[in-house]
Amino acid sequence: MRAGPLQEEREMASTTRLRLLSITAAAIVLGAVGTPAARAQLNQSRCADCHFANPYTEPAQNHLHEWSMSPHRRGGVGCDRCHGGNPGTFESLQAHRGVLGSQNPSSPVHRTRLPSTCGACHIGPYVNFQASRHHELLIQGDRRVPTCSTCHGSVNGRLLSPEGLERQCSECHGPGGIEPRPGRAADARLLLEGIGEVRESLDAARHLIDRVRDGDRRDGLEEAYLQTEVPLIEARRAGHRFVFDQLQERLATARERVAALLTELVNPSR
Repeated sequence: MRAGPLQEEREMASTTRLRLLSITAAAIVLGAVGTPAARAQLNQSRCADCHFANPYTEPAQNHLHEWSMSPHRRGGVGCDRCHGGNPGTFESLQAHRGVLGSQNPSSPVHRTRLPSTCGACHIGPYVNFQASRHHELLIQGDRRVPTCSTCHGSVNGRLLSPEGLERQCSECHGPGGIEPRPGRAADARLLLEGIGEVRESLDAARHLIDRVRDGDRRDGLEEAYLQTEVPLIEARRAGHRFVFDQLQERLATARERVAALLTELVNPSR
């Protein structure tokens, strides 16, 4: 059956894009494209370039758009770092050699293997998540428990809003859930809000410290700043273990210290 006009137009557009990409690849090989750093940047996004040029194939375009605006792209983390494959070619079979679908238990992005894949770069969160009951259930095959992408998205490195986290926790721990825990979801929202508030206060303190001209006083403020960050970091670690009591205690300490730091900045004791 002859393809319709719209299908023919799509195929022609796709062919044109692939030709342009091939020309670009050839230019890189011949040394016609910029500096080594520029070539490395082109190489790390080559998988996405090809899939952007073929919008009717997997993965979905919104997945590519999320990656293109993410800290992963800005950090030079290309598709192959998580999916495998060969980003150095536009030849389809070679480019996709070794790539497994996300539903394949052997895939690096299968939900049970995702923590170890993310943990290759995000070591601290991975170590703490491994200590959680959620991780224990995850490796046992429980599809209801969260994994990295539940709170951080598949590629964009986001963090759920406090309201989004409350809704997510409520799916299992709310009334009628598989493991009802009254107030658990609301506590998660409040604690995440608290972490955000302390972080904003620390950022404000950072700007004020940078404006202090007296060297000795600035050194003292820098030390106080670092001492305030410690319990905040520990609170985030407790969050990845889902140990809320410890998170709350560490967050309270961080609040006390940031309040004292801001007071010292606004009303110096000496």
